[in-house]
Amino acid sequence: MELKLTRPICFFDLETTGIDICKDRIVEISILKVFPNGNRESKTWLVNPTIPIPPSSTAVHGISDEKVANEPTFKELAPQVYAMIKDSDLAGYNSDRFDIPLLAEELLRVEYDFDMKNRVSVDVQTIFHKKEERTLSAALKFYCGKALENAHSAEADTTATYEILKAQLDRYPDLENDMKTLSEYTTRKKSVDFAGFIALDDKGREIFTFGKHKGVLVDTVFDNEPGYFGWIQNADFPLYTKKVLTAIKLRRLNNKF
Repeated sequence: MELKLTRPICFFDLETTGIDICKDRIVEISILKVFPNGNRESKTWLVNPTIPIPPSSTAVHGISDEKVANEPTFKELAPQVYAMIKDSDLAGYNSDRFDIPLLAEELLRVEYDFDMKNRVSVDVQTIFHKKEERTLSAALKFYCGKALENAHSAEADTTATYEILKAQLDRYPDLENDMKTLSEYTTRKKSVDFAGFIALDDKGREIFTFGKHKGVLVDTVFDNEPGYFGWIQNADFPLYTKKVLTAIKLRRLNNKF
């Protein structure tokens, strides 16, 4: 089954220095862009993360400091990456919890104003976990009858994810071949920011999900403890979380006038 698209969708995968969204960096990125007419475009880049790659990470993806020493930094690659995804929905394997948040941090760090306001995301892992509970390699074997060669290579993982989603649509007639519907199906919770520090309550209002103000409306905290916003901005929170809170604060100011 081919995807029914009203706009392009970019399947992508990252290999990184680690799993800390705030601190770790991309060492490889692969993007497979699928257009509504069925055409495809793919790009894969090795990236110099500008920080050491831990041996434990190299053991997973095979990318060492030496391998990326002469590769471009993400700042140098950002114009190409952004140009490829700017008009597209996004898809990946565990992408809602890791790849999209980390990519957002990298882009914001080099002053590209990335957000998800006018796009949706489809997390193929969530479909798989809701239906079968397996890993990416097992998913490719289960849905497509193929062995995953070069696992933890960004390009191989990206292509596998694309093939799995098409096979999932063939297998499950209750899955609608529509990116907005798939996005809703694969969304685990109503988070406002990628990291899940801010969520929506049952009335659609922003609340904090952590710390002493867990479950409290963001507006209420800003009213009662104005310094809390400044503390978050200066603390070790994801850049996207800070951006969301800044937008809420600006909205509050605009509503006063």
